[in-house]
Amino acid sequence: MFNDPGTQYARRVVNGDIIAGKKVIKACKRHLNDLEKENFDYVYLPERAEIAVKFMEILPDISTGKPVKLAQFQKFIVYSLFGWYRKDNNDLRRFNKALISMARKNGKSALISGIAIFEFLAGKHPIQNRQIYCTAQSREQASIVFNMVVQRLDGLLAQSEQIRNSVRKVRNEINHNPSYSVLKPLSKETGGINGFAPTLSILDEYGASKDNSMMEVLESGVILQPNALTLIISTAYFDLNSPMYTEEYIHGEKILNEKIVDDNYFVLVYEQDDEDEIYDQGLWIKSNPLIEVESIKETLIRNLKRKLNEAVEKNSLLGTIVKNFNMWKQGAENSFLPDKEWRACETDPINIYGRDAFLGLDLSRIGDLTALYFIYPLENQKFYVDGHSFVATVEGLEAKSKRDKIDYQMLISKGYATQTNLQSGFINVDQVIEYAAHMIINYNLNVQAFCYDSWHIANFLSEWEKRYSDLDIPFIEVPQNYKYLSEPIKQFRLGVYERKILHSNNPLLNIAVNNAIMKYDNNANIMLDKQKNREKIDPIVATITAFAEAKDYEYQGMDIKQIEAYILSDDFGF
Repeated sequence: MFNDPGTQYARRVVNGDIIAGKKVIKACKRHLNDLEKENFDYVYLPERAEIAVKFMEILPDISTGKPVKLAQFQKFIVYSLFGWYRKDNNDLRRFNKALISMARKNGKSALISGIAIFEFLAGKHPIQNRQIYCTAQSREQASIVFNMVVQRLDGLLAQSEQIRNSVRKVRNEINHNPSYSVLKPLSKETGGINGFAPTLSILDEYGASKDNSMMEVLESGVILQPNALTLIISTAYFDLNSPMYTEEYIHGEKILNEKIVDDNYFVLVYEQDDEDEIYDQGLWIKSNPLIEVESIKETLIRNLKRKLNEAVEKNSLLGTIVKNFNMWKQGAENSFLPDKEWRACETDPINIYGRDAFLGLDLSRIGDLTALYFIYPLENQKFYVDGHSFVATVEGLEAKSKRDKIDYQMLISKGYATQTNLQSGFINVDQVIEYAAHMIINYNLNVQAFCYDSWHIANFLSEWEKRYSDLDIPFIEVPQNYKYLSEPIKQFRLGVYERKILHSNNPLLNIAVNNAIMKYDNNANIMLDKQKNREKIDPIVATITAFAEAKDYEYQGMDIKQIEAYILSDDFGF
């Protein structure tokens, strides 16, 4: 029976003695459950974590110059990262990646600076040439943790001649001479970051990163580092298409919900479970774990209360919800849909063969995205949405990916999009036509309506008529104005809230939903604002265009005989 501070904290959270959010409770349950597992590949050695805690607790605080005891939640983090090891080689840590998130001003910089100094001076594997990097989107942000490391390390050097003689600081780099180890800040602005082999990588405020280039460089460098740790630490942000959210936060959520198994990824997210909780002071500890420390509790709560009251008075709550209560939100009050509602509609792909279908086409400008999306009616007035995009490459695919902050090459390779095959880089309408026809013919779709915006549609319709007039597809124009789109948009949003709009987690559709902003006329009618993030919302524009007709559909059920006939035909095969 373990009774170390890390395990004690986990028990107190799970037992309800410490108020915590759902994700923290799940992280603590994960720790306790892992301790009980038989034939587990990892072993818990809390005495090693105790060494790390004692070391960090002798480091001076940057404000007072005096040592500061770690809070209970900070000890849980340290005991988790420095207490779990591989059973087959207990020199090697279990967790090679960690996601730690909490509201602003909760001691995260002090914690990670302590971890960096401990790993720099006292790391055991590798015994030499340890590389510790404080990284961020900008040089300024990367320097925040590094400067805290320098200041706390200076205080330690003043106390120990032995350590003072072993450490040398040269510009923005600290060297530990006995072990040939280095600690330095890095950012995308640093240049020449390839070739590093990090032992510890700290990605501070990773939520601000618009792409995962820094993460990829760091993780590619740890391929031959068996004991490396990549530590992501950040508050929530406003960009739901950032890699911190789409790649790390959602992945971590799946780990905690036991939808996937990743025994080498530590996840601890302090956040409010619901926006209504921001008005209950007793629940603020869910996103502000430092409230547990009695000496600063009153100050932290008073400042949070002042910040909240000011935000309410100014009718500007978004920033407070995101930064002070650590909840990911779209960066505009008039966003199309909350991400949590859209993600709640995710489902496994359905069998579309033989189904009725509504198609929506949003033809792009010559250098943008074109989107073709399908809506399949289901029973109980539900709909399943999926589709495909076509990518123009006028400036080159890599340049377009950098500009849009979207990895188009990955999406193309996974079948979510098609790159134009024209040398000009413009969208090739022929590719769109052939894809639509392929879907209709190969999946025997019973097309109820092929909906389109009239913009540049003439060439598409004439080419379709030349090739596929025998399919007898009903083409319907859906004007892109308040009169025709307001009601479909309202019903689509309601369908999401009622879990009647289902989707299979198509990345480009997710990006479009997160980017979509609504605009209003004087009669409270709504439309998607195409002037903002124009080409990044094409998939949802195409979907809404199709839904303008699909919303009135009455489900009749699938023709089972039609499916059976296809299975028995010569066309069926694997």
